[in-house]
Amino acid sequence: MKKIVVLDAITLGNVDFDKLKEFGEVILYDKTKAEDVEERIKDASIILTNKVVLNKDNLKDAEKLEIICETATGFNNIDVEYAKSKNIAVTNIAGYSTPTVAQHTFATLLHLYDKIGYYDEFVKSGEYSKSGMFTNLDRPFNDIEGKTWGIIGLGNIGKRVAKIAEAFGAKVVYYSTSGKNNNSDYKRVELDELLSESDIISIHSPLNKNTEGLFNYDNLKKMKKTSVLINMGRGPIVVEEDLAKAIDENIISGAALDVFSVEPMPENSPLLKIKNKEKIVMTPHIAWASIEARERLFNDLIENIKAFYKGERRNRVE
Repeated sequence: MKKIVVLDAITLGNVDFDKLKEFGEVILYDKTKAEDVEERIKDASIILTNKVVLNKDNLKDAEKLEIICETATGFNNIDVEYAKSKNIAVTNIAGYSTPTVAQHTFATLLHLYDKIGYYDEFVKSGEYSKSGMFTNLDRPFNDIEGKTWGIIGLGNIGKRVAKIAEAFGAKVVYYSTSGKNNNSDYKRVELDELLSESDIISIHSPLNKNTEGLFNYDNLKKMKKTSVLINMGRGPIVVEEDLAKAIDENIISGAALDVFSVEPMPENSPLLKIKNKEKIVMTPHIAWASIEARERLFNDLIENIKAFYKGERRNRVE
């Protein structure tokens, strides 16, 4: 009987792991430390991993291994070249989180833009009851309608965000980090124009040599003082120390982040030291993780395994 080893089951939450039983014996580990990987996978035919690193050192004795299933889109935790040299298939999942990340983009933006945190606390603290006023205008906020929304990375998620932004009445422009993306539905602009003209900027691009450190202090200074930055792409695209400085110096109005340079965020992160906490909204890399998105991901993973054993190539990483 084949053994299916799940190395970091906790990253998928309460998906139905019993679906894997049609392929063999299922062994679940919530988390796996680097020093435990080799022992845990040595008899596995199928491995599921999200963030656990698989490389030559821990794969070399996994002689029964046939397929590695990345339970995400990114697969930089897997030594794909070594796997190929050992005739081990590698698959990933793409497209499962598009509506979810788009939703989270607007959830965090609206929390920040409409000053929800302040007004929620104002009511819950009892201050509203004591105020003698039916309303409170202490924290002015703006409409999205009529604003310019700049998108970094007009892939599937970027296009979904653009569509929703248009429904709010925003004008959408985008910057192609590769220089190759031409979309007739939206105006393509150079980075400097996007930075200086946009009221809201959202990042949905992958991390690569063109995007790493893109939002540094110099580029943040080119943004409007009233603008908001949203990062739903990859943490290192934004230089966190520079962002914290820009917020504290009122160079930009605020930021919403779901991804970070190091995850989990270290206790001494400059983002935790920002003076005005109302100006930043942060969530722990959950934009992808709705119940429905995780179900889509896991069902797609099952189909990848079925296809592999039928001799078909599905979502194969080359």
